[in-house]
Amino acid sequence: MASKWTRDQMARRVAQDIPDGAVVNLGIGLPTAVANHLPEGREVVLHSENGVIGMGPAPAAGEEDYDLINAGKQPVTLLPGGCFFHHADSFAMMRGGHLDVCVLGAFQVSARGDLANWHTGAKDAIPAVGGAMDLAIGAKKTYVMMEHTTKAGDSKIVPECTYPLTGIGCVSRIYTDLAVLDITPDGVAVVETVDGLSFDDLQKVTGVPLLRAG
Repeated sequence: MASKWTRDQMARRVAQDIPDGAVVNLGIGLPTAVANHLPEGREVVLHSENGVIGMGPAPAAGEEDYDLINAGKQPVTLLPGGCFFHHADSFAMMRGGHLDVCVLGAFQVSARGDLANWHTGAKDAIPAVGGAMDLAIGAKKTYVMMEHTTKAGDSKIVPECTYPLTGIGCVSRIYTDLAVLDITPDGVAVVETVDGLSFDDLQKVTGVPLLRAG
């Protein structure tokens, strides 16, 4: 098997696809790293559902301000022009279609683009899904950033999600540690793979039939 992309390499690849001038929400977990890899000179406005817009990259070690955090409670920086606002206003932005892109983590994505990215965190306990439903449906485009397989080696790209659904048919592109894939009307199309990984080898670790893009 070819070498996998690291978290930072995945984040850099996602950042390449975010257009200049976009308003973007980065979900909890892997997606937060995208803020550190936006191309120089490209203006991207980063939003966090707890009521922050205009975030910059992660702060340098020792310069963290824990009064300035994202929705995942991680310290962030604020660029000139950034601001804070009420949580309800933040959700109005999300639900009102004002986000161009959201980048979310996931446990599973189906061949149709259904998203499952929450689960029970403790035995017999069902936590809230948070703002993921609002983001997945409210953003103009939903990208998913996740590992290609579980620790057990099972594909996270599946015919049907078995985890609780966050959104139906909302995912347009998937970024994994092995490949970039598009959800199309005809199926899941391979856009790019890590160096040294063949189409056939990628197919072996993917739970749905793959198409060759283009």
